[in-house]
Amino acid sequence: MDARRYEVGMVGLGVMGRNLLLNMADHGVPVAGYDKDPAQVASLRREAEGRAVAAATTVEEFTATLAPPRAVLLLVPAGPPVDAVIGALLPHLAPGDLLVDAGNSWFKDTDLRAHALGGRRIGFLGMGVSGGEQGARHGPSLMPGGSPDAYARIRTVVEAVAARVDGEPCATYLGPGSAGHYVKMVHNGIEYGLMQAIAESYDLMRRGLGLSDDELCEVYDGWNRSELACYLIEISARIFVQVDPRTGKRLVDVILDEAKQKGTGMWTSQNAMELGTPVPTIDAAVTARALSGLEPERVEASRALAGPRPAGLGERAETLASLRNALYAAMIITFAQGMALLRRASDVYGYRLPLGEVAAIWRGGCIIRAALLEKVRGAYRARPDLPNLLVDPALAREVMMRQQDLRTIVSRGAGVGIPVPALAASLAYFDGYRSAWLPANLIQAQRDFFGAHTYERADAPGVFHTEWSHG
Repeated sequence: MDARRYEVGMVGLGVMGRNLLLNMADHGVPVAGYDKDPAQVASLRREAEGRAVAAATTVEEFTATLAPPRAVLLLVPAGPPVDAVIGALLPHLAPGDLLVDAGNSWFKDTDLRAHALGGRRIGFLGMGVSGGEQGARHGPSLMPGGSPDAYARIRTVVEAVAARVDGEPCATYLGPGSAGHYVKMVHNGIEYGLMQAIAESYDLMRRGLGLSDDELCEVYDGWNRSELACYLIEISARIFVQVDPRTGKRLVDVILDEAKQKGTGMWTSQNAMELGTPVPTIDAAVTARALSGLEPERVEASRALAGPRPAGLGERAETLASLRNALYAAMIITFAQGMALLRRASDVYGYRLPLGEVAAIWRGGCIIRAALLEKVRGAYRARPDLPNLLVDPALAREVMMRQQDLRTIVSRGAGVGIPVPALAASLAYFDGYRSAWLPANLIQAQRDFFGAHTYERADAPGVFHTEWSHG
């Protein structure tokens, strides 16, 4: 095959890279793949038989296969591996070529790489990809950011392989610099919050109500046919009926209760703190994963620390109805925190993020896709400068209608000793955000008392300091 036929290259032929490459090929894009692992190259050759796909075993062969100006996607682990791949490619690239980092890179690294490559007149985009293995293969949500001209070069390919909802591609240009990777980071932070809230609902039903795996499947399946409909609820239902071939037990019951993390949730929390934008549900989710990692300590503490017996949560039907409402309220509040962070970052970093379009491209393909996102999109269409989803009239009503159920579930969880950090953090955020007065005046006074940090007054402008009585 003429080497000039290959329009796009893919570096990294693991699960995501290989499946996204095959997705491109299915849409008529001649594409070449490269991986330093010969087994991955061989696997691609087998799977791509009959398609316009090349599989290269060296960087030299790979770059020579691409039509200039070259467009190369990178799907490798974040951090040093990205820089190593760029370093290996650079001697074989020319001005006008384009690199697209489609991994989960830290957004500040994306800005640094774009600046460095710009000096060589090589384009660079940071593009978030969400949807896991199946999404990459059949249609992910794609979040590109960087130079508009660079995006224009690959827009047709990006929109072709993306998931579609109502005929619209779940992909759009999000803004300059690292906008795409920032949006993907916050997407993952929201994902952390939603997963933790769902896990807490599982704990409440399992330990608090004594539901079996079959009953849990039935509940989540029913919820997925309601306003709670979303990918994470859908797969939760499926998980509870999966049988472990080794033991014959339900697989979920033999999985260790220790959740790993790759850092995107933590990055979201860290950057939110830098920007002074609260995301307590996401913070709680990150902390819960860290706590789950203390399994040996938790086992020892379970023998030494007494507490309520985690049972007797309440009458089943009534509790399940309250739990459904509480979870939906927490979902809205989690999205509210994430979107508020995007709004703040857009102002600080100059992204000019189209928040309504962000919600639109999250409706399909991605892990946090949910029926709720149509309402989120509508909120920003009605008011593009919306400061927080909780002040959108329609979404505010949804939360207020369910706030008592959220209070009930958080209270009952505490009463029987079942931790519900994400649900509790969601409630605290709701109550804090709706409070015209908060006790931060005391904190101002304390800081001025012990450190002369000054304070502001409610009845006069300016900055003040008091010589407090220490007697």
